[in-house]
Amino acid sequence: MGDAEAGAGSVVSDEMNETAYPEGAGDLDREGFIRRRRLPSPAVMVAGLAFLAVVAGGVFWLFQDDLSHPFGDARACEGSDAALTGKIALGGVPIPADATDVHYITKNGFAEVSFLSDQMPDYLHRAGLVPDGESLFDENYGSAYALGEGGREMPDGLCGPALMGPVWSYHGRGPGPSANILIERAPAGTTLRAPARVIASFDIG
Repeated sequence: MGDAEAGAGSVVSDEMNETAYPEGAGDLDREGFIRRRRLPSPAVMVAGLAFLAVVAGGVFWLFQDDLSHPFGDARACEGSDAALTGKIALGGVPIPADATDVHYITKNGFAEVSFLSDQMPDYLHRAGLVPDGESLFDENYGSAYALGEGGREMPDGLCGPALMGPVWSYHGRGPGPSANILIERAPAGTTLRAPARVIASFDIG
């Protein structure tokens, strides 16, 4: 084969390589053959996506309170427009230390708080709603609320369990003139439930 023919063959060979294996299709090995880059198999890709989904789900679970509640506060109900920070207090008197299942909603300078407590008799005295030594059901300090035994009620927008009747109402003392506290009574009506569900409504200014 002459030099001209060899040169022509080389040019043709180069053109074929460029046509068959465009730039970026693979890497050349020592013999000049292209090594094809292997894509991950479908099974590997599915496994990777599943792993990412599990990780994302775990992150959401860890931070779900921050993501699904106003102000990142698990106590705040949807629609609240102001945060109640720290220990919730009515007129400067913190709710009982044993309070659990606390929920609140705030709108236009007004708050409603729901919680469960076994220390409400002491709290009523500390808050000045019922003077020491007086009956918790003295009508000078409260009155029966219109919710019969077994009835349930929850203010609009407040989340958490509903208040269950019968209920006693305390208002206009201690926390301020706009305060109102509803507490579950025992069915017999002579004591409060233990623990009792409480809904407190008050101005936050």
